[in-house]
This record gives sequence, structure tokens and C-alpha cells, in this order.
Amino acid sequence: MSSDDQLISEEYGKFQSLIMGNGVDVDMIRKAWEFAKIAHFGQRRNTGEPFVLHALEVGKKLYEWKLDTESIVAGILHDTVEDGGAEKEDLSKEFGEEVAVLVDGVTKISDIKLRGSMNEEFIENLRKMFLAMAKDLRVILIKLADRLHNMKTLHGLDPAKGGRIAKETLEIYAPLAERLGMGQLKAELDDLAFPYVYSDEYKKVLNQSRAFYKYAESHIEKMKRALLSAFSDFNLKCTISGRKKHLYSLWKKLERPDIEWDFEKIHDIMAMRILVETVSDCYKALGIVHGIYKPVPHIGISDFIAQPKPNGYRSIHTKVFGHEGKIVEIQIRTYIMHEEAENGIAAHWAYAGEKSKKGVDEEKLEKLSFGKSFSKLSWVKQLADWQKEIKDTKDYLNAVKFDALSSRIFVFSPKGDVFDLPVGATPVDYAFSVHTDLSGYIKGAKVNGKIVSLDHQLISGDVVEIIKTKNYKQPSADWLDFVKTTQAKSQIEKQLRKADNPI
Repeated sequence: MSSDDQLISEEYGKFQSLIMGNGVDVDMIRKAWEFAKIAHFGQRRNTGEPFVLHALEVGKKLYEWKLDTESIVAGILHDTVEDGGAEKEDLSKEFGEEVAVLVDGVTKISDIKLRGSMNEEFIENLRKMFLAMAKDLRVILIKLADRLHNMKTLHGLDPAKGGRIAKETLEIYAPLAERLGMGQLKAELDDLAFPYVYSDEYKKVLNQSRAFYKYAESHIEKMKRALLSAFSDFNLKCTISGRKKHLYSLWKKLERPDIEWDFEKIHDIMAMRILVETVSDCYKALGIVHGIYKPVPHIGISDFIAQPKPNGYRSIHTKVFGHEGKIVEIQIRTYIMHEEAENGIAAHWAYAGEKSKKGVDEEKLEKLSFGKSFSKLSWVKQLADWQKEIKDTKDYLNAVKFDALSSRIFVFSPKGDVFDLPVGATPVDYAFSVHTDLSGYIKGAKVNGKIVSLDHQLISGDVVEIIKTKNYKQPSADWLDFVKTTQAKSQIEKQLRKADNPI
């Protein structure tokens, strides 16, 4: 047996031991593995490793995300058509139509490349990706697992090509992971791409942050010991850990005008995370924390359990005065909420798969927010709808990059409903996201109880109220100068055209 064959055998042996007896079809996965080995026989990656090991890593990641057997099989087979000479018909015959369709969906979006310009080929591939997502979100989960391993092995490519792939990852795939609620994946992709896209900035933040990370780590450890003792006194079971802020996220925060590289203003360079069993335990834990460490006035508590973020994220965040008066962020959530925060939409598939099994605790499963509120990902359907509405490639790219995948804020209606908007959104954008009809009755707007102009830029946490007129009126063409969302722009343009050309 050659050294390659031995390595391939050992790696699959480890994976097989991992999945055995854990609710997936081991025989089907083994069959896919044997098929992939033949399809990729003799092929190597730029790192020098046998190509088929990449397929295995994709399958492993999908298993870690608790996806179904068909997704794992499609992950192992995802390159067999594009790079391995297999046909879709072969996959359909050997593994069923569902697997064949998933692999076909991944194959169709695998040619997406950024060339530093808005060329039409890129736009069309982007359209294909979102159409595939709208049909079956598992396609993009397989693609994201593929991209993650590609980023981990980017050192095998020449710097120019590696830089292009890293840039694409920062602009498309990392924001996409965030929109899907996959916080851990988003952070990993960001940090893997960071040194390739912004090499000087990466070195700067890496060097300057070391001492602050080290101090924050020792500070968190002291607080952890004090809190564990207090939780024990109240007989409340919990797990407490420290969470380092990822480098790319730290750099973005340091660059903000209100921070200007002052590390003392970064309160979550090392946050504390407390995991408990139930929602009521979360609030008990908050009381215990505040009994020892006082919350910081004004910036103290954010309750994303009572009011989850639009991507389904739930947790309580509190900023407290720790030892020596240092401000520290503490996150409190249940174990289920933590699973959702890490794996996002993948938790939905785990939920759906578990629910189909007999003898499963339905009440426990219903606590999964993605099990109940999958509709919060309606933006995926919106992306597909834009295919029909936006024909110009430049406009479509702007819609995707500067709306759907831009940095997001979340604001509240006076009744407490949450609305997901891009950074820079205005009360007019909010009105269109509430209901298109509301936009025809805009007289003014209030934010946090104070009257503001219609071009006022909203920030996360704002409570927005539209002051209504009694009679309907056409939107103003001036609104097009400041609205941010594609929905608002397209509806304003549509209504203005209708006014100019009445039937």
C-alpha cells in the first residue's frame, strides 16, 4: 500500500468511527466514499495532498453541522462531476435523485469568481447561486463547507489567485454565513481571508492585540472562578467559558471612528459566555451576575431572547464592571441557543431530521427558534425574486452586496416587532419593510420618540414610528437619493412610473 493509500484509508477510518451509530446511513456514505476515490484517482490539490481528502473534509464538516445523510453524501461527491469526470446520471443511478440534484446545484455555482470588476459572468453565477439556494438551502451549506476547507488550504495557491479567492470570501461567503445565522463559520472565514486581503493590517492587529488578549484572558479567569462559586451557592448548573474576539472582527471595530485603535474602548476583546439549561435559568443567571458585578449604565443589557435578532440569534448580553473596574461583556444563553448561534440554519436541518424520528421529545425540539421561525430567512426567497425584477447586472450586484449581504442593523416597531435592514437604512426603508402600503402614508418619522428627518440613518436598537397622513400620496423622487434597500428603491421607481403612465 502506498503512503497516499494509507493516508486516505486512515482518514476515512477516523471519519467512519465518528459517524458509526450516530443516526446517518454509514453504508451509503461508505459507498459515496468509494465512488469519490475512483472519480478522483491520481488527482492532487495544490497543497500536494490527494484530492479526495478535500471531499472527505467537506463531508466531515456537514456531519459536524448535523446535516442529513444525503447532504453528507453530496458533500463527499460534490466535485465528482466538475473535476472527476462523473455524470449527473451516474449519481442519480447510484445515490438517488436527491443527491444528484444537490451535487448539480453545487456544481452550477462552483464557477463563481471575483475578478476585481462587475463582469457579467460573475453576476450570472451569483444569480445561479441564489436560485439554487432558494430551491434547497442545503446546496449553499455544502458550498460553504467546501469554501471553508479551501480557505484552510489557500497557502497552496499563488498569492494573486489566493488573494482573489480570499476577497470573494470576505465579500460574499462570510456575509452569507452571517445571514444564515452561522456565527462560528462567518468568523472562521473572515479570519482565514484577513491575512490575504489586508496583510499589513492583519500583522498590525495581530502584534498589537497580543498583550490585550493575554490580560483579558487572566481577567476573565478571575471572574469565572467568582461566578462559578456563586452559581454553586444558588445550585444553578452552568458552563462558563471565555470567548476571544476574532482578529478580523477586532480590526473592523478598531477602525471605527469612535474607537480609533484605543484598545481600552473594546469591551469584548475577551467575552465571557455562560450556558444554562433553560430560558428561566438565563434570567436567574443574569441576576446572579449582577449581584456580583454591576451592569454598566446605558450600555448594560441587550436581551436578544425576548427580542431575537432577525437571523434567529438569541442570547442575553450584559456589560459589567469586572475586576479593577474593567468593562467586560458577558453572554448568557441556553445550550440550544448556543448551538443555533454557532451553526445557524444548519440547526434547522438538524431539527427537521430529529423531528422525523420516532420517540423524540417534541417539546424540546420546539425550543429551537429555527424550528419555529424558519420564515425569518425570507430574504433568501427575496433574492430569488430579484432575479425576475433586476435585469441590469450592475444593479443586481449592488442589490446583493449592498443590501442582502451588507452589514445589518435591526430596529423595532413601536409594538416590538424586529426588522432587519442594511447599515445606513432610513425610516423610509423601514416603512417599505413593514408594508408597501405604509409608504404611501408617510408624513414624518420618530426614532426613539423624537421626530427625525426621513433621511435619518437608523442604528441597531432604534424604535421607529412612521407618522401617517390621512390620505394616500405618491412617494417622492427625492427618496431615491437616500434609501438603501432594494425593496424601497424598486417600489419607489415602480410607483413613480405608474404615476407618469396611468392606465
